[in-house]
Amino acid sequence: MLTLTQRNSPNPDALVSFTLALSAEDRTKSRHRFEMEDGQVVSLCLPRGTVLRDGDLLHSESDRLVRIIAKPEPVFTVTAQTPLDLLKAAYHLGNRHVPLEITHTYLRLSPDPVLRSMLEQLGLNVVEAILPFQPELGAYGNHAH
Repeated sequence: MLTLTQRNSPNPDALVSFTLALSAEDRTKSRHRFEMEDGQVVSLCLPRGTVLRDGDLLHSESDRLVRIIAKPEPVFTVTAQTPLDLLKAAYHLGNRHVPLEITHTYLRLSPDPVLRSMLEQLGLNVVEAILPFQPELGAYGNHAH
């Protein structure tokens, strides 16, 4: 068993022992156990409220470096004809406290048929795919960067 206890800033050149692909939801859990493909068990032991981001590095008790990657998962990617339409969509989704990835050109969220219908009624384009999902941490999120 490997217990991950310390978090380091992302460094794309760091020599890591292995990578751990986690969904957006799994990256919000401070205590979690994962079984690797080789059967090894990894236990996360992080400060409460920690949200892991794609590229984060964790340092283990046994001096191993582990890179966290955003695991591709089912998502809706929302695009609009105008930036204002995209802002309106973000407003409506935020009103529903939906975890949301926000960029200049698209919004991304977990699939939900009710939300898809609402977004399409607002004139937005909604495409379902399996992609990494990086929702915003929120105003009071635990930012590592």
